[in-house]
Amino acid sequence: MSDLMKEYIDEAEKDLLHTYNRYQVVLDKGDGVYLYDINGKKYLDFVSGIAVFALGYNNKEYNDALKAQIDKVIHTSNYYYNVPAIEAAKKLKKVSGMDRVFFTNSGAEAIEGALKAARKYAFLKDGKNDHEIIAMNHSFHGRTFGALSVTGNPKYREPFEPMIGNIKFADMNDLDSVKALVNDKTCAIILETVQGEGGIYPATKEFLEGIRAICDEKDILLILDEIQCGMGRTGYMYAWQKYGVKPDIMTTAKALGCGVPVGAFMMTEKVGQNSLVAGDHGTTYGGNPLACAAISKVLDLYEKQHILENVNSVAPYLEEKLDELVDKYDFIETRRGSGLMQGLVFNKPVGEYINKALENGLILINAGANIIRFVPSLVISKENVDEMIAILDKVLG
Repeated sequence: MSDLMKEYIDEAEKDLLHTYNRYQVVLDKGDGVYLYDINGKKYLDFVSGIAVFALGYNNKEYNDALKAQIDKVIHTSNYYYNVPAIEAAKKLKKVSGMDRVFFTNSGAEAIEGALKAARKYAFLKDGKNDHEIIAMNHSFHGRTFGALSVTGNPKYREPFEPMIGNIKFADMNDLDSVKALVNDKTCAIILETVQGEGGIYPATKEFLEGIRAICDEKDILLILDEIQCGMGRTGYMYAWQKYGVKPDIMTTAKALGCGVPVGAFMMTEKVGQNSLVAGDHGTTYGGNPLACAAISKVLDLYEKQHILENVNSVAPYLEEKLDELVDKYDFIETRRGSGLMQGLVFNKPVGEYINKALENGLILINAGANIIRFVPSLVISKENVDEMIAILDKVLG
């Protein structure tokens, strides 16, 4: 490590609250699917800011759109309309198939809004506020109190309890475990269409269809969290579209702004007309012109650059190459995932391999102690996959 890099890291450890165990590198700039540290060392990035930088770094059209908006106006508040928010909402409705949009600053805030909408919907039906929400074990929805309350990992929740009440946990892809928890108080069922932090577990079609049927029968709202698995990562704009099981409320963030902090929760017209009204929910920054200019340009570029087609072309090749590693190394148990959201499951912790990959110019992250997660930019090529596999193979060997 250079003296300059060490100096920056030491300064960070003095000034920043230590809530992250960061990798020992100071990143400086990006271009395409590569990042560079402050010493100019080049890294192939298979993390993309945790499934955020879908279009790759330094996309000129994206950068120019943001620069142009900065020169006009960055923020006005939600007391007024602004054109980027109107355009972004229209485009987001088109690709998501949903009817109403609320822009937030993050994925966790999108979850908060989704939970409030579900509880308000139930409250308007019966005037009671004892409704229950069913979430999934091993899920991850965020770090704010509401999002944490439906996150199915006790180690994240316990130091901060009591959480918001009336939350129950079922098992992903076990419909009977959901049915056992449903009662007259159940107002919503929330899950990630593909679990991310919990270990890269896609929902099965039967499970999603079964939950949709329960929700339809009992007027329970299905909330799908597409914060990590959405925005084209599975080869569909939103992962639920692969299954044909539409949610009543859904959340999106991460690649929605491709680096600008922004999220959204969306709902059907039925929920929109029977839940949140003026004064029920708000945010100072949410839907500001800069963030919405980013969303609008991102959605344009997804179409122009044929992002979904690229995912569906490259993902099978990535799966094939990862499967070869599973066959080659007996300490790798399996691969699982969907599209360009993949995980290699090891029979031991993977931290050492991720650190060695970083030393060799490859950026990877984990999903739990024993899984290496692959969530690269959606513009990667098969050549990038080959480059990644060569480094990883060297590290594993």
